[in-house]
Amino acid sequence: MKKVNRLTEGPISKLLISLAIPIMGSSFLQMAYGLVDMLWIGRLGSNAIAGIGTAMFFVNFGYALNSMVVTGAGIKVSHSIGSKDYKDAEECIKNAFLVNFIMFICFISGLIFFRDDLIGYFQLNNKEVESMAKTYLVITGLGLGFKFSNFLFTRILNSFGESKLPFKINAVGVILNIILDPLLIFVLDMGVAGAALATIISQALNMFLFWRASRDYFSIKNLFSYELNKIKEILNLGLPIAVQRVLFTGFGILIAKIIAKWGPDAIAAQKIGLQIESIAYMTAGGLYGAVASFIGQNYGAKKYKRISEGYKTAFLMAGIIGGIATFLFVVFPEELIKIFIREGRAVDIGVNYLRIIGVSQFFMCIEIISNASFSGIGRPKIPSTVSIIFTGMRIPIAYYLSHESRMGINGVWISIALTSIFKGIILSGLFLRSLRKIYINVRGEGLWT
Repeated sequence: MKKVNRLTEGPISKLLISLAIPIMGSSFLQMAYGLVDMLWIGRLGSNAIAGIGTAMFFVNFGYALNSMVVTGAGIKVSHSIGSKDYKDAEECIKNAFLVNFIMFICFISGLIFFRDDLIGYFQLNNKEVESMAKTYLVITGLGLGFKFSNFLFTRILNSFGESKLPFKINAVGVILNIILDPLLIFVLDMGVAGAALATIISQALNMFLFWRASRDYFSIKNLFSYELNKIKEILNLGLPIAVQRVLFTGFGILIAKIIAKWGPDAIAAQKIGLQIESIAYMTAGGLYGAVASFIGQNYGAKKYKRISEGYKTAFLMAGIIGGIATFLFVVFPEELIKIFIREGRAVDIGVNYLRIIGVSQFFMCIEIISNASFSGIGRPKIPSTVSIIFTGMRIPIAYYLSHESRMGINGVWISIALTSIFKGIILSGLFLRSLRKIYINVRGEGLWT
């Protein structure tokens, strides 16, 4: 195993920026898969977008489950590297990949078997949309094994302080996806199935490249031998985040059920809005990876002052990202929506979505950084609890505000924006409080360094 411990020494701002920029780039590239698909599928009309959007709720459910392994392994590996216990790090990695594989097999089996019930839940009353949703769901689901592995490779390499390599590998996959999308969707006339297949092929190439390149950092031997204690540690650390994301996805499905009564145009508008919003989310998500790895290594090395300084630096960076997103979404919503679709009603709904959601972007970015910081110190339960409570509150607020006598579909967007604002404020306050407690506990031992 390559002995890398580069995050516990040196200037904090430079380290965070140098680590974060490639991770942000990788996040953008991951987002690009969805954006490229949406750009081409948008030419097939709002029904095609609605079909993909409906299927993606359940694909995102798989990503949420996968986060249990990815997050838990990331925390354990960064702590082990920070304390220079490289053997423990390698054992954690091997067991994480085993659990990752088992999780994929279980998930894809359920996805295929229950596909009719899953899509039927939304009561779309549109056979064309339902058919496209099922097709996209099954094909994309079969490729989740590659996606699950790529998420895990990326997080583990980030824990080593390596972020440039995942960026380069993801860039190769996106370029291939850009080439394959129009070829499969239009030239071979495969429609939404072509978009799904293009993503699978690109992700498969990514996994092969990750497997080859990661051997410079760690090796995976005897994959099907396992240590139950290591698996329990990984899952216990990742469980709060996974529960949060699973429930978040479930809440998203319930929100989508509310939105569905406004028809395919509303579903398409939200899907496009989510893709645009992901520009800010994935950028801050890239910063999440840098902050979690930085704080995780320094927590393992017991360098608590660097944790405090790192959080303040990340807070400022996240605030800048959120502020730019707010400006763009509020000032240029129509221009952004029309990149993807030009149908009148879907455009109008999407413009209102971006304007309302735009107000909350700063707080969303702050929430992400605070989540990363709690994960770095091995306390993911706190942000998970806050997120579950306030994300769950979106459902009753959306039901109430979206009544026709009140705000209609805009009430749904307001419920999302309000809860994001509260989560950002509360989580940043809680982490600052945790830092103060750490300071009080360690200053007498001379560990605030």
